[in-house]
Amino acid sequence: MSVQNFTIDTELSSGHLEEALDFIREYYLRPQPDTFENIKKFSKDGKKVLSYTTLDKKGAWSVTEEIIATNPFQVQMTAFNIDMREVTDTLFEEIFVVVQYFEDNIRQSTLYFAWVEGKDIIPEEPPTERKKISFSMFGSNMLLIYLLFFGVNIVLFLLLGMYAAVAAILGLQLLIVLFSDKILQRTSNWTITSDNPRVHILEYQLPIEDFKEFQKKFGKKKVLEMKNEIYQESLAQGREPSCEIGEDIFQKYGFHCKSEEKVSKVVDVYRIVKTASEKFGIPLPRIAISNTMIPNAAATGPSPNRGLVLITTGLLVQLEEDEILAVLGHEMGHLAGRDPLILFSLISAEFILRFTILLPLVLISPIVYIIVALGLIFFVAKFFETRADLLSAMKIGNPRVLAEALRKIGYQRLMAERMSPTRVPSWLNFDPHPPIYFRIDRLEKMKTPMDVKNPLLKSAIDVLNGFKRSLGMK
Repeated sequence: MSVQNFTIDTELSSGHLEEALDFIREYYLRPQPDTFENIKKFSKDGKKVLSYTTLDKKGAWSVTEEIIATNPFQVQMTAFNIDMREVTDTLFEEIFVVVQYFEDNIRQSTLYFAWVEGKDIIPEEPPTERKKISFSMFGSNMLLIYLLFFGVNIVLFLLLGMYAAVAAILGLQLLIVLFSDKILQRTSNWTITSDNPRVHILEYQLPIEDFKEFQKKFGKKKVLEMKNEIYQESLAQGREPSCEIGEDIFQKYGFHCKSEEKVSKVVDVYRIVKTASEKFGIPLPRIAISNTMIPNAAATGPSPNRGLVLITTGLLVQLEEDEILAVLGHEMGHLAGRDPLILFSLISAEFILRFTILLPLVLISPIVYIIVALGLIFFVAKFFETRADLLSAMKIGNPRVLAEALRKIGYQRLMAERMSPTRVPSWLNFDPHPPIYFRIDRLEKMKTPMDVKNPLLKSAIDVLNGFKRSLGMK
């Protein structure tokens, strides 16, 4: 018999912790009676506990699990007749994902209020298509912005001729690289500085019926008024925007929230970014915040001296500070490695070769050539994303924390990859990121401190080996 303990950080308010246990029981445990038995929920030391036994389908082993409804959740696994770590890691990841699904449900009926000291009051709203495109095109390695010109070049060839068109396209791409930081900043809502370093967040995690009532009763204009009043009663007077202040404002509008439904959080974004840049030994990049609940971060710029980091409030809400630091370490890896410029050089080289040495192949089958060229470019881009993970692990020193952050942000994709009968498509899709299961497993196997002489070469080898394993090759 061996015992293993885990924790699951959560953004849930105290009023939803027991509901999470009920969700796990009803939607994960009870639908699988051949896998789980002895399902019980009870109180211990004033806390709610969900207990059950997981059975191996071949009858070779069993694991007794207990989940305690605290923040963070406490998970204890007692294993019998097995090598503990491999099995319990898999079981824990499944519980982790179910908790993330529950949190996603709660987010659908949550009111978010976010501020930056001394900045304009801006309501949170879903990301616009413009912001989504900007994140994809200008964030991190900027690969999509280069590939956009696959379509533009046809028009330019017709207008300018071959050589003039090639020069024009390469010139436009270079200009975009040089001004990528300014372009991405235009999609943000706030700028973080040493004078305005923190983001303040209030959450009201309402029951779904209360949320519908709120939406029906108050439009965007009223919500903005509430947000401004909370700001004037708190930050404008040098006070933290606590849940109690928010409750007072809500009552003025005839709306009431229970104390157990509220969560408040203050994140010193400037300090976290400064810590990350110092660990990498690069100048502090400019810092921008986009007020959307989609968790994301991006870094871009022509050089470390002209870097910009863009962070969404959704990332600040979902991740703990050490996880935010690890994610920013990944982004600093792109800046320190000058990835936008390197990938620009690689794609420019392919572009020139396409109309010189490789032109006979292009003429034989343009569509096949484009598909193969795109596939190769995206596959090579995975080397740089993997290097950014490795650099974060080396400089920040918390590879398992970065793995946990990736698991939170990409849990839906992770489960799809884990359950897929083959993992080959996740390696061959037009995505510069490697499969998330590969990134997480690789990070969790890393030991710290570590010293890798050539991080890009090491990462390229790891990507190639991961791809070979997906093909069933050793």
